Amino acid sequence: MLKRLMIAALAATIPLLAGSGSALAEIRQHTLKFAAANSKGHPQVTGMEKFAEIVKEKSGGKMVVNLFPGGALGGDLQTVASLQGGTVEMLVLNAGIMASLSKSFGAVDLPFLFDSGEEADKVMDGPFGKSLADKLPPFGLVGLAYWELGFRNVTNDRRLIAKLEDIKGLKIRTLQSPIPIALFSSLGANAVPMPYPELYPALETGAVDGQENPYANILNAKFFEVQKYLTVTRHQYNPQIVLISKPYWDQLNGEEQQILQDAAVEARDFQRTTSREAEVKALEEIKATGMQVTELSPEELQKLRDAVKPLIEKFTPDIGQDTVTLLFKELEAARK
Repeated sequence: MLKRLMIAALAATIPLLAGSGSALAEIRQHTLKFAAANSKGHPQVTGMEKFAEIVKEKSGGKMVVNLFPGGALGGDLQTVASLQGGTVEMLVLNAGIMASLSKSFGAVDLPFLFDSGEEADKVMDGPFGKSLADKLPPFGLVGLAYWELGFRNVTNDRRLIAKLEDIKGLKIRTLQSPIPIALFSSLGANAVPMPYPELYPALETGAVDGQENPYANILNAKFFEVQKYLTVTRHQYNPQIVLISKPYWDQLNGEEQQILQDAAVEARDFQRTTSREAEVKALEEIKATGMQVTELSPEELQKLRDAVKPLIEKFTPDIGQDTVTLLFKELEAARK
């Protein structure tokens, strides 16, 4: 009797094992190129490294992610085109840059939007972030997750910025996106949009006087070598979007897609934590380089806020009223 029960139990187990083997066989051999503008050591690239590790583990080594940081495959917009064409598989970049394809993404570039990274997480991981990602497939792209670049601050090599008037006339490199350009024009600067890989030589030669980026970028790209002054403005928060080429995505089966989706989300949590820890450490290291760091008084910071506040009303028709309404609805919910 016992022998018959054991045989029956074994027989019942065989289909389960066979099904498991069949599911595993669904994962095929893949090699992906994953690009970014920042260099190795930056939290963006640390997140990419984590993503590659997770994909390797979840796929049993069948899916290999090769990293191309430091703008090795070109600037962000150039690499976006490569994803659309299917010649590069993945990219992580500032979400606001996607406004060049869908103007709705301009919403994340609105100035002084978030008070903290945690507040941004709630908004970007919820209905608002999904509404933006849903607009990408017609452009040949799929959004997998939102990571973090952080809060942007201004540096320059001409003069200390302690008040709004000090920004006037400075040539400041900005992102290649309409709102950052308008933001610095509103502050009286000469906004100069250019790809990130071109920024260091532009600062070195004096083609631009300054730039604006989070602390981790300033440290990682060694901007302190060609900039004397840093002003803490936190004028803009940059969520980053992890993109995958839709032509490539459509070639994957459901299990392969799920591995990449899950890995992007799992790496997101790691990357955000890494980014926030790096922000604190980077500021101390920047100060140690001899760069002069200035914090604006509350009164002067309010002057900056007032100067750029009209941009929300100005850009709402371009972004879309529904998108802006949803953004501020989710922002209000996050603050509760």
